[in-house]
Amino acid sequence: MAGGRISAQEFIDKVLDPGSFASWDVPPIDVGAGEKYLADLGRAAEKSGVDESVLTGSGTVHGRRVALIVCEFSFLAGSIGVAAAERIVAAVERATAEGLPLLASPTSGGTRMQEGTLAFVQMVKIAAAVAAHKAAHLGYLVYLRNPTTGGVFASWGSLGHVTAAEPGALVGFLGPRVYKALYQEDFPEDVQTAENLYRKGVIDGVVPLGGVRQVVHRLLRVLVEPNRPEVAASPAITAVDDVPDIPAWQSVMLSRRPERPGIRQLLRHAASAQVPLSGTGQGESDRTVLLSLARFRGVSCVMFGQDRAGQSPERTMGPGALREARRAMRLADELRLPLVLVIDTLGASLSKEAEERGLAPEIARCLADLVTLSTPTVSVLLGQGTGGGALALLPADRVLCAQHGWLAPLPPEGASAIVHRDTTHAPVMAQDQGIRSRDLLRNGVVDAVVPEHPDATEEPVSFVKRVGAAVARELAVLTDEPAEERYRRRIERYRKLGVPS
Repeated sequence: MAGGRISAQEFIDKVLDPGSFASWDVPPIDVGAGEKYLADLGRAAEKSGVDESVLTGSGTVHGRRVALIVCEFSFLAGSIGVAAAERIVAAVERATAEGLPLLASPTSGGTRMQEGTLAFVQMVKIAAAVAAHKAAHLGYLVYLRNPTTGGVFASWGSLGHVTAAEPGALVGFLGPRVYKALYQEDFPEDVQTAENLYRKGVIDGVVPLGGVRQVVHRLLRVLVEPNRPEVAASPAITAVDDVPDIPAWQSVMLSRRPERPGIRQLLRHAASAQVPLSGTGQGESDRTVLLSLARFRGVSCVMFGQDRAGQSPERTMGPGALREARRAMRLADELRLPLVLVIDTLGASLSKEAEERGLAPEIARCLADLVTLSTPTVSVLLGQGTGGGALALLPADRVLCAQHGWLAPLPPEGASAIVHRDTTHAPVMAQDQGIRSRDLLRNGVVDAVVPEHPDATEEPVSFVKRVGAAVARELAVLTDEPAEERYRRRIERYRKLGVPS
């Protein structure tokens, strides 16, 4: 780690299997450099031990092959000129042609000033190559090293499906030295840090170099490991008469128990691999929801859901949570992975901020995006299903419901207040509105009910394992179906819902 910075070779040695790296680099193209610039390039090569600011190639992580692009900061501050950009684009295009996931690790001051505008516009062709790679449904993973600024961060450094950064890394658009020179004052402290960008939902995590290999390993398990469904005996009920006939209000009360297992327990006990992500990637992070890449019983997926552990009457899901849901939908579409959605919400935020930031339009966009998504989708009504925040995650190919899960336009107390002008009629409203799992199954809103014996709170691990098995079973069936048939059936289902036959 020269000068406190991680070198390109150190990154390669720490992340890849020993001896697996194979360079793709050829001598840099001639950019017509003048005498002074040629001398700068020569000194940079002597200092860094490499011939350009970027190294490319392929290697393996736990035996799985991945393409690699790594910046070397000691070569002219990792700056990107025409030759470096050409090397990056050639590597991206080769990774696309060979069907390889791509791991990029920038560390750079940005555009190479010695080459001026021609170097500056190279970011366009790099971004275009990355976009084509992603359009081929191949994974693009980014690990930002200290520092990553300027055009590099504003192009290929910010396009990852998953983005992590080195602890304490300076990450930002305008470097602090340039800011001070332009504005004669220091840039505000603790803004352009990996940790702050993680908190704000710009990147997915902060990972020390020693942990990158394991994170990449888990990601590759989800992205490239073939699906091998492990389907057990049916863990869900599909016949209405087999669902216990208990009062709806009892299910409502049981679903609100603080100890009831939620999405975190589902991932912990039912997923064989998971990589948690965070935020929208656009500066929003809502702690009432959770996003992860995961693998259930041999089938990979993107999982997004409402996290009961992060909710309270004072903290409910806002527009940012729904924008994060739409990020999950984009990930599923780009990576050609099934999408699993978990509904467990006491309702969306009722606030001035939520209204002004577009809560209702985000619900509408979620509905439109989800109902037209090309990949297989499974929704799980795990607990409370209140209002538009629940509905936004509902219209999937298959919908599962926990025995004590429920779905309603308002909490029963709210419905009672509208109809009866009090809340004492909430149990009656819960029964009359058909919100319980038995009624949802009868009316075709859900496809199967996952039993609770007698309540998930009393058997949390067994319950979430049954849910995981039910999800895996649905995914195994859906992934074998043609996309056109799944889409047609999904649209037809909601077209006919509630219409007398």
